[in-house]
Amino acid sequence: MPMLIRRLDPKADRSAVETLFAAATDYYLMAEGKPPGPEVTEDFFTACPPGCDPAASHRLGVFDGDMLAGVAELSFGFPAPGDAYLGLMILAPAARGHGFGAALLHHIEALARAAGATHLFLGVLEKNRKGRAFWQRKGFAATGFSRVDDAHGLANVLHRLVKPL
Repeated sequence: MPMLIRRLDPKADRSAVETLFAAATDYYLMAEGKPPGPEVTEDFFTACPPGCDPAASHRLGVFDGDMLAGVAELSFGFPAPGDAYLGLMILAPAARGHGFGAALLHHIEALARAAGATHLFLGVLEKNRKGRAFWQRKGFAATGFSRVDDAHGLANVLHRLVKPL
């Protein structure tokens, strides 16, 4: 079956999203110091950056046949009106390095352009070297804005990146 990217339904796709997050425990151990719980799935379907409308956000899945290979959340209006923000993009370990991330990012960029955004922003953990390398290969650059996120007691340094659209 070919790769498919579509909007995710909070009810119909919840189990698949939970399974994906459980498979991506490596990321959650790095970011939060613990495996993902049910609240991670709930946040994926409801949360968005400050000042953004959750109803206008896109919760997307990339599928490899029937398997959910990755998810992404795209919001509009952060950090400033007219901007798009990729709040999360995560792939199952088995899907990494097979083009799913590039395809999902391409789709996200098209949605952001269609919404009139001129820039796509995201945050990347300093210790997520592979993630940051991916974003840089895809044309993202540092904005110069960084902050320490100590929400999980790990003092994670988060760097904001941007790509002109």
